[in-house]
Parts: sequence; C-alpha cells; structure tokens
Amino acid sequence: MEHRDLIVDQFTKQAIPFSTAAGIQDREALALIVEATRAGADDTVLDVACGPGLVVCAFAAVVRHATGIDLTPAMIERARALAAEKGLGNVTWQVGDVLPLPFASASFSIVVSRFAFHHFLEPARVLEEMKRVCRPGGTVAVVDVVASADPVKARAFNRMERLRDPSHVRALTLAEIEALFPGIGLPEPRTTFYRLESELEGLLERSFPDPGDVAEFRRTFDDSLASDGLGLGTRREGDRIRFAYPVTIAVSSKPAPA
Repeated sequence: MEHRDLIVDQFTKQAIPFSTAAGIQDREALALIVEATRAGADDTVLDVACGPGLVVCAFAAVVRHATGIDLTPAMIERARALAAEKGLGNVTWQVGDVLPLPFASASFSIVVSRFAFHHFLEPARVLEEMKRVCRPGGTVAVVDVVASADPVKARAFNRMERLRDPSHVRALTLAEIEALFPGIGLPEPRTTFYRLESELEGLLERSFPDPGDVAEFRRTFDDSLASDGLGLGTRREGDRIRFAYPVTIAVSSKPAPA
C-alpha cells in the first residue's frame, strides 16, 4: 500500500475504538491543549489530521470557529456526529490531505495537530504548511508522543508501534520536535507535558496490526517490562499491564511583519 492508503485503512478500522478510548477523550488533556495555545473568543482554529474531532470540539467551546481536516472519511463521520451530539454550530469538517493543506495562506489564527506527526513521512513539510495557513502573529502547535532520547529505546518503541499500527512512521524525540520549528522559520516552541495513560490489552483491542505481528509486539513489550526499557512507566496491576506514553504540547507563534 501507499502510505496514505495505510493511514486510511488503519483509521477506518480504528474510527470507533480510537475515538472512544479514555486517553483520547481525556478532558483534562484537551483543556491543556486549548490553554497552551491561549485560545480566545476571536480565534479561528484549524486541526490538521483531526481524527474524530475531539480537539476541534474542545476549541469550538472557546473560539469563534474551528475547522478539522482529515484524510480518513470514517474519522470525519465520527467528528460530525460528535459535533452534532454537542450541539456545536461553529465547526467545519473537510476530508483531505495535509500536503498541501487546501486552505489559503493566513486563514487561521491557531493551527494545531494532535497525535498525527508520528504518522507523517515528512513532518517538517507538514509543519511548514501549518505555518503557511496560520496568520502572522498566530499560533502553531504540535501535540504528539515523544520518543526517548536514547536511540536504542527509541528504535524499540518505534518498532513496537509499527507492529501495532503499520501506518506509524516514527515518533520524534523532544529535541527533534523542538528543532522542527526554527527549521521552518518559527521561534523555538514552549513545551508542556502530560502522560497519555494506556493499558496493553485495551490498546491491542483497538489496534489492527498485520496478521502475525501481535505476538512480536508482545515480545517487544515484554522485553521492556522488567527494566522498563522503553521508558513508558510500565507496571502491572493485577493481570493488567499499564503504561503511559509521554506527550508534549509544543507551541510557537508565527512572527508578525515588522
């Protein structure tokens, strides 16, 4: 499959289980993103690779208008249903790709993307598109899981994630995420962190790995369990294995003309 086809295939299958996962719906985490961008009543927001629309709907409660774009039609269907359930009239949804974004330059005051950059083949190009559609003086934010700065741990983590979800490309380290911004002419971002709590069996139940890869995923995870080699805070609670993905909210401002 082409990479974009892998994404559509995976997230068509994941549309319901992903959108209903407790960590994805976490209201405190969503509020943290809105707060980190300093969103207000006059803002217009774009969520890039918006998935089931949770981030868009969180912003819509605060801003003038919020738009979500995603490659997967099934995710946009979930987003529309969520907005209708919440009675939100200040939202727009669009099925589309991120390279290029189908919006005019300087269209939004806040441009954000959550849990998508590790799926992008060219994250710097996506961030450059986010900058383009952001108005001068506006805000660009990337929210994503963070790989360990230890190359061995990072490789193991990314291998585990690709086994679980073949559309995963690579989780970036914090230094790599921070370097993306000045690399395209944005100021270095300010960062906020939180932990995305998860549980092994629940994660596998809402994932759709290739046949035969589940056993390899478990072996990779088990190899890290004794010493927490992947740095996920792995712990046993009865017969359940719990862990947490480290997540950063990296926020920068697009410079206004002098």
